[in-house]
Amino acid sequence: MLDIKFVRENVEIVKENIKKKFQDHKLEMVDKVVALDIENRSLKQRGDDLRSQRNTLSKQIGALMGQGKKEEAEEVKSKVQAIADELKDIEVKEEKVSEEIKTLMMQIPNIIDETVPIGKNDEDNVELEKFGEPKVPSFEIPYHTDIMESINGIDLESARKVAGNGFYYLMGDVARLHSAVITYARDFMINRGFTYVIPPYMIRSDVVTGVMSFAEMESMMYKIEGEDLYLIGTSEHSMIGKFIDTILDESKLPYTYTSYSPCFRKEKGAHGIEERGIYRIHQFEKQEMIVVCKPEESSEWFVKLYQNTIDLFRSLDIPVRALECCSGDLADLKSKSVDIEAWSPRQGKYFEVGSCSNLTDAQARRLKIRVNGEDGKYFAHTLNNTVVAPPRMLIAFLENNLQEDGSILIPKVLQPYMGGIEKIEGNK
Repeated sequence: MLDIKFVRENVEIVKENIKKKFQDHKLEMVDKVVALDIENRSLKQRGDDLRSQRNTLSKQIGALMGQGKKEEAEEVKSKVQAIADELKDIEVKEEKVSEEIKTLMMQIPNIIDETVPIGKNDEDNVELEKFGEPKVPSFEIPYHTDIMESINGIDLESARKVAGNGFYYLMGDVARLHSAVITYARDFMINRGFTYVIPPYMIRSDVVTGVMSFAEMESMMYKIEGEDLYLIGTSEHSMIGKFIDTILDESKLPYTYTSYSPCFRKEKGAHGIEERGIYRIHQFEKQEMIVVCKPEESSEWFVKLYQNTIDLFRSLDIPVRALECCSGDLADLKSKSVDIEAWSPRQGKYFEVGSCSNLTDAQARRLKIRVNGEDGKYFAHTLNNTVVAPPRMLIAFLENNLQEDGSILIPKVLQPYMGGIEKIEGNK
């Protein structure tokens, strides 16, 4: 969420930013916010004037009563009551206008970084760099669930009976591989100086609206019926929420955490064959990283965060590329974002396995995450990035390590997490 003062003083900049995100339907919101802000400040000023008058008159009542001028005192009391009645009306109006401003402000997108490429959707995203040599083997690579089924590693049919589409049972060596990847990713980030955290898997509505846009909330979050609780779509939600309504000591920044959690998502809409299986599902597990830092450090941390994911995938010998998200592909709270895509030998192209985002002070302003600095208080900057999300990671891993005989090689760095085995034997 932007600063209302910034919007008031930079109307054209805010509107131009909306145009760059191809959200022209939101342009009128800026004018509405400015008009409501004028009304709100006018109400506040009138309220302050009335309170001042009331204080002055209240003092007169005591003086008049002391002088025995009861009649005059009663007249002044009547004026004080009239002021009180008007103040009550003003406070009601002020609360209503403030709520309208907040609702609109939460829909106006964050100012995108000046380096973000302009484009309408993900087709306009820009490749930054490739890491590792993508290869296509001479033999045919089956669809990822077929690979899993060939080694008795997944049961989709039973999951459909138990929970419906978008769920799965991971079995045997595939389930073990899933846990191994998560544990390896945890240790990888700890070795890079991040503090390991297991957060709450449910959050309250004030945290939800603080960490994400209304559109994301509607399409992603599962609500617990009868309670003010939502299942998290990623541990970023509860990790950033950890700092809600706090004033941080500047000397303790940055906070660097790597968090594990299950994730729950509605994943509304129809998807093609490449997004079936375990690519787009309602329940999965993920290792995340988040940073809360000074504003002047967020750009540097942004690069460090997505480089961590690149380094992890390369340590497993999986080719990846970094893809800069264009303006139209950025969620409203994001100022800048880079997707990490892994190579799919079966498809002969890259696919998304993680996303790194700098939200500048947008989340911090919503959640009131402030920093006590030498020159006064200011809002922190927040960033997040996927270390690894095994469902998609498993797809990349299996395709890139599948051998012609159906076996799956285990990279050296992962072998200690797999009981020392060097490969998963194919089902002969």
